[in-house]
Amino acid sequence: MTADTVGGVWTYSMELAAALAPHGVELIVAVMGREPDAGQREQARLLPNVRLAVSSLRLEWMPEPWRDVDAAGVWLLGLAEREGVDLVHLNGYALGALDFGVPVVVVGHSCVLSWWRAVRGGDAPASWDTYRTRIAAGLRGAHVVVTPTRAMLGCLREHYGEPRAARVIPNGRHVRYVTPARKSPCILAAGRLWDEAKNIAALDRVAAGLPWPCLVAGEMRAPLGAGAAVGSGGVRPLGRLGPAEMAARYSEAAVFAHPARYEPFGLAPLEAGLAGCALVLGDIPSLREVWGDAAAYADPDDDAALRAALLRLIGDPDQRKRAGAAARRRAGEYSRRRMGEAYFGLYQELIGDRASPRPTGRAGAAPLAPAVG
Repeated sequence: MTADTVGGVWTYSMELAAALAPHGVELIVAVMGREPDAGQREQARLLPNVRLAVSSLRLEWMPEPWRDVDAAGVWLLGLAEREGVDLVHLNGYALGALDFGVPVVVVGHSCVLSWWRAVRGGDAPASWDTYRTRIAAGLRGAHVVVTPTRAMLGCLREHYGEPRAARVIPNGRHVRYVTPARKSPCILAAGRLWDEAKNIAALDRVAAGLPWPCLVAGEMRAPLGAGAAVGSGGVRPLGRLGPAEMAARYSEAAVFAHPARYEPFGLAPLEAGLAGCALVLGDIPSLREVWGDAAAYADPDDDAALRAALLRLIGDPDQRKRAGAAARRRAGEYSRRRMGEAYFGLYQELIGDRASPRPTGRAGAAPLAPAVG
């Protein structure tokens, strides 16, 4: 399984690994983009069915990535052959075009072309033509393409064509990641502050006129880009927080705001929902699909609507309590166990008898060589 440490894919990968452990599935998690920090390495170490293979090779959406993407392909082909893997699970697209000699699952967490359409309001420029071509080839090469929502699958079909086969498997989170606590009068937001898709700038603009503080957790600076244009208004940036610190923030916050323009699933709202936060989300198809009537929505382009939705919850404790309870019930439907069972079922379909349970936790296994470059 490939993973990166930049955003929600890392959380997804660790949750899925934990969910697959009871089924006897062992994973080699091949990390690209940026090496794991100490906390992430510890997360992986605690999973008995996971071994890490680490590189800092650029991801396909990063600037000038293709030399690194090609190097990653050579690395992964060699890794898959040496380890005798039964299946390759790619949390990216381009490498799906390679012949691994085993079934390949490509999972679509987001993509540049659909991001551009949602955030910039038009088609990505010609500078992304190579990306477009290589992602389309990767999707065609996959035995199955998985997305966490029907909305995201529709985006991939629109921009790259019909995959060979497709499946929608929602993301999941362990229900015990957070414990609801006595709520404090504050609004929380979380995500990559540098990503325009999260639209934290809208919350920054309206926060100064709200009676409650607005706290925003997340990285201010892109891995290879400029910093985020937030923090000059009313929000209070908390920086990047570890899982335990984030869980504490979710538990305490009465309201979670996520006025996203683009969000293929949204792990941060799921975590907030598990904590019983009342949710105010961007009014986009994917978030409507995930949350239904368990959240309040505001047009990402309408600051007044965002402010009004937040003020309604701030001013009505009973409504806020009902909204938090509804979000928690809905969040409980997206469990880690349910996600793991769906992926294991898919793996079984693809590889048959080779998916039968085997002992996990290979103590003393030799470390995996990192990629060069």
